[in-house]
Amino acid sequence: MSNIIHLLPDHIANQIAAGEVIQRPASAVKELLENAVDAGATKVKLLVNDAGKALIQVIDNGKGMSAEDATMAFERHATSKISHIDDLFKIKTMGFRGEALASIAAVAQVELKTKRAEDELGILVEVEHSKIIKQEPCVAPEGTSISMKNLFFNVPARRNFLKSNAAEMRHIMDEFIRVAMAYPEIFFSLNSNGQEVYHLEAGNHKQRIVQILGNSYNAKLVNVLEETDYMNISGFIGKPETARKTRGDQYFFVNNRFIKSAYLNHAVNAAFEGMIAKDSFPSYVLYIDLDPTQIDINVHPTKQEIKFEDEKIIYAFVQAAVKHALAQFSIAPSLDFSLNADIQGLDAVSKPFTRNDQEAAVSSSLYKTFSQKHQAHFIEPSQKSELKSWKDFFKPSEQTDSTGTIGGYSSEPVLEEAYTGGKLLNIPTIQHYLQLQLTYIIATTQTGFLLVHQQLAHERVLYEQYSQAVHSKQAPTQKSLFPIPLDLAASDSVLLQELLPDLQLIGYQIEKDEQHQFVIQGTPADIVVGNEKHAIEMLIEQFKHFNSDINFSKKEKLVRCMAKQQSIKTGVTLDQKEMSGLVNALFECNTPNITPTGKPTYIEYKGNYLEQLFER
Repeated sequence: MSNIIHLLPDHIANQIAAGEVIQRPASAVKELLENAVDAGATKVKLLVNDAGKALIQVIDNGKGMSAEDATMAFERHATSKISHIDDLFKIKTMGFRGEALASIAAVAQVELKTKRAEDELGILVEVEHSKIIKQEPCVAPEGTSISMKNLFFNVPARRNFLKSNAAEMRHIMDEFIRVAMAYPEIFFSLNSNGQEVYHLEAGNHKQRIVQILGNSYNAKLVNVLEETDYMNISGFIGKPETARKTRGDQYFFVNNRFIKSAYLNHAVNAAFEGMIAKDSFPSYVLYIDLDPTQIDINVHPTKQEIKFEDEKIIYAFVQAAVKHALAQFSIAPSLDFSLNADIQGLDAVSKPFTRNDQEAAVSSSLYKTFSQKHQAHFIEPSQKSELKSWKDFFKPSEQTDSTGTIGGYSSEPVLEEAYTGGKLLNIPTIQHYLQLQLTYIIATTQTGFLLVHQQLAHERVLYEQYSQAVHSKQAPTQKSLFPIPLDLAASDSVLLQELLPDLQLIGYQIEKDEQHQFVIQGTPADIVVGNEKHAIEMLIEQFKHFNSDINFSKKEKLVRCMAKQQSIKTGVTLDQKEMSGLVNALFECNTPNITPTGKPTYIEYKGNYLEQLFER
């Protein structure tokens, strides 16, 4: 029998290794930008075509490479950052795995131009299928320009798994923002298909945050700064009004490396407890600086997840720093120990406590009940405090009148049967409904009553309305009296451009003005006037962080986000007409009993169940 175990060919092994590092165009962007930063660049330009599928090019003015280094850089495990095993635990640079260029060269056509300050000519290197096909001197400015073309050209199966251009572009922008946030002293720019998306001048951290997140953050940032022997933490947190219903602008950097940490996110959320709604998330950009030996950044291929030697200490520092910042800027609630002016004028405060007053107080029975043991049950009842009419408290405030109503609520509801959702339902057609805790609607039925959740019920109603609009007929548009400009971050503008065709079906009319800025010309009929801009911003935010089944189509995600966003929230008072309209609309739905996510919209309590509760 022949042997069946053999070594993989180099080109296949390289492609397998590349799969760990280069999962999509954004992965290559991250690696190339980090290399530019490590080269000491003060200016970094990123150019992409076709969302990185056709071209990704990074140009920097760093220190460049020699001819030998330029070719060696494409070898596997080639790095200038590590010489000994101990170096792995004191990494301060960004890229160090020695896999980036080798992985890129395995799945793309690469061209490298680089030149050092001391060299007269630069070097041009072209690589394809992990092999150098061209190497020659060239005229080049100081620094490095590296281009990767036709990503996954030799692995068509991998290319087929890439998302739409808009989706891949969003991932590229995420990686670009994370590197640019970490190094505000470096100029960064991003061009997509010849159009400049970001132009970030060098500055301080606050300027960079405002450049990326938008001018609206300029007056809403609170400075965080705590320095200790163990670690330093700096950066900015957003004031409570910047909190969002989804995880939006949240950035953690450890030694200038972006990380994801649910543990540290919880520390910040805990610091905001009591200042924002429980279902909201604060905004922050925080930088942690500590000894590299206290962390391990080798626990994840993308190095976005790290391990701290002592997580509890880091957690406590982060939480304390955020709380201190909030208190320092008078945002956190504080205790007021000063007396109210009205209290200052009371006799007990303004007049002296004379000897006669003291003797009278000591001899009183009330004083004895506090100063002597076993006296509490001797407290004398006061005539003023006696509830003589306590029984009247339980009497009905209104008697049943001749029309058969109690307090305006019908005691004999009229019911009709309707066929909906594949079964017969008793739909209440009573004249009045009862709202409970500004959250639930109680409607009596022939055999009991329904407890309807107003927000979930409205979410089901809107979901079916919007689904019909995007799949069959266009919803009506309510024209805006004046165009409403949208001040969006660059990444949000890209997403909005992708959503425009489907938003138009739902009833939105959004166009670009002469300055290529989005303006709202019309909205769906049910959008509250004056809330149009906020509705779009929240819709984009929810869509970005849609956390349900990723197999949903773009239209389905949009419809679900719209339904959730526009539904009547808990805490909103509804009158009789609104409650009646909502319940009737709910039972006209194809699936009235659950929301799109499977939550119940109402619970039915039948008479026999109620009788069992009272043991009847």
